[in-house]
Order: sequence, then structure tokens, then C-alpha cells
Amino acid sequence: MSFFVEKKDEKGILLSKGYFQYKKGVEMKHRSGFVNIIGHPNVGKSTLMNLLVGEKLSIITPKAQTTRHRILGIVNEDNYQIVYSDTPGIIEPAYKLQEGMMKFVYNSLEDADLLLLMVECGQKKFGNEDLLTFLKETEIPIILLVNKIDLSDQSILEAQLKHWAEVFPKAEVLPISALHKFQIDVLKKRIVEKLPECPPYYPKDALTDKSERFFVEEKIREKILLHYEQEIPYATEVVVESFKEEEDIIRIRAIIYVARDSQKGILIGKGGHKLKGIGMAARKDLEIFFEKQIYLDLFVKVNKDWRNDEKQLKRFGYL
Repeated sequence: MSFFVEKKDEKGILLSKGYFQYKKGVEMKHRSGFVNIIGHPNVGKSTLMNLLVGEKLSIITPKAQTTRHRILGIVNEDNYQIVYSDTPGIIEPAYKLQEGMMKFVYNSLEDADLLLLMVECGQKKFGNEDLLTFLKETEIPIILLVNKIDLSDQSILEAQLKHWAEVFPKAEVLPISALHKFQIDVLKKRIVEKLPECPPYYPKDALTDKSERFFVEEKIREKILLHYEQEIPYATEVVVESFKEEEDIIRIRAIIYVARDSQKGILIGKGGHKLKGIGMAARKDLEIFFEKQIYLDLFVKVNKDWRNDEKQLKRFGYL
């Protein structure tokens, strides 16, 4: 059983506060912390995040830059709370949308109690020199995860572990396979051990900081990423305009914004069949997520050059 305890001196001045677990006469202090996952696109950050949280909070596709926002996933036990953070892949921004995405990455460095720095087996360079310098010099504890080791042989893996230990001498280096759940239990144990003693940051029943509308938008965007090639997935943004929950059904109206008129026609398809396919695929996943029948109404609108429009990017939550 856990209790929230405030300790005060004889004058009533607050000395400390936190959750404590009492078991067989032993007092166990509560641990909490922000554990933020960073790395380049497609190294497996979202797969790991979903695995650690136990829920599919981050969408996953084979395409780079699938994750655009910083997404929190919260794991609660009696004596600890872990606030995981999935972030966009580290890139050199080409337009304002990507600048906003990179701000989420840099923000995750400011509040981190522990960084999970992910690379994939075979990767030799980190790429972003400014970030590389920061990570080498920071006092934030780092666990460097060499992911996708199932795609490599032992000699290559050993060379990789030695290489990254030399690049980040202060980091703890751990080989994993997020896809096959290899070493994930070891990682979970190490994360808890590295958490600072602290009361929880969020209510103990919290799972994420994102709204239901956000997950609807992300699920629709995931289907666009999976069903379209080239520029279309990266030129779209999804906004839920209406979310009405009834006893047996949720009625959702969502707008898919594109940057050009030609993209609108491609997205809709002849007779609307492509847009209908996106809606059907998203609806099936949303019914599993919400455990309710979903009525999903999709529309496509042109919002010219929204990826470089600061006003629109603020509206979409990137700035």
C-alpha cells in the first residue's frame, strides 16, 4: 500500500514530500522521472516507446519522420512513475514544420532525468554535431541503445558496442532488439534503478498527456503514411473538427489538409475510393482503441504551403 506523506519540522515548515510504500515494515521512497527517447529517424524509437508503455501510443510506419510530435507515455507502479517521451527523428530541418519537430527534440533534453539514445546496429555516425557535443558533455545519465541487433552478426555487434562506447564514454551501452523484445526486461530494470527519488508528476492513473482527438488524428495520418508514397504523406496534416461520444458510438469528423490542389486529387482518388480506404482502415483501429463503434467522416482541404506558415503551424501545435 502506498501513501502520500509530507514531512514537516516542529515549526510546520515543509521538509519533504512524496509517495511511500509500506511493506513488512520497510519504507520505500517513491521514484519518478522523465525518460526521453531520442535518435535519428527509423531507429525504432516509437516501437520501443510502445513496448515500454504497453500501449500503442506512437504510430509506426517504415517511413522516416513518422513521428512529428513529442508524445508522453506514463507507466505507474506503487513505488515509481516513469514518464516516457517519444520524439521526432533528429534531422537537419528543411522547412518550418521540421524546425518545430526539432524543437520537440531539444525540449526533451531540458527536462530529461534519463536519456535513451537510440542508434541502429550498423550506424557509424551520429550526424548532428551540435547535439553530439551536447550529449557528450551533459550530466544527464544516458543509456545508449544499439537496436536491431537481430539484423547483424556477432562480430559486427561487438565492433558497434566498442565504437559507441568510445563516442559516448559516459553512457551505458546496451544492445537490444525492440522488435523481438530482446533485453527489454533488462532495460526496464536499469531505467527504474536510475530514476531519482521524487513524487509522481502525473496522477497515478494517467497514461499520456495527449487527448483522444490527438490519437484519432495520428491514426488517420498513420494510414496515409502507409497507403501513399513520395510527397503526399509529408504534405498532409489531420485535424479533428468534431468528436461526439455517445453511449454506443463515437462520431468523428476530421479534415485532412494538403499543401497543393494536385495533392487533394491524389489523396481522394477516382470516385473517392482512396479516401474511403483510408477511412475504413483508420476506423477499424480506432474501434479497437476506443472499444466502441466509430463513425468517421473524412474531408480533404487545401491549405497552401502550411508547412512553412507559422500561423498554421501554431494552430497545428508545432510552434
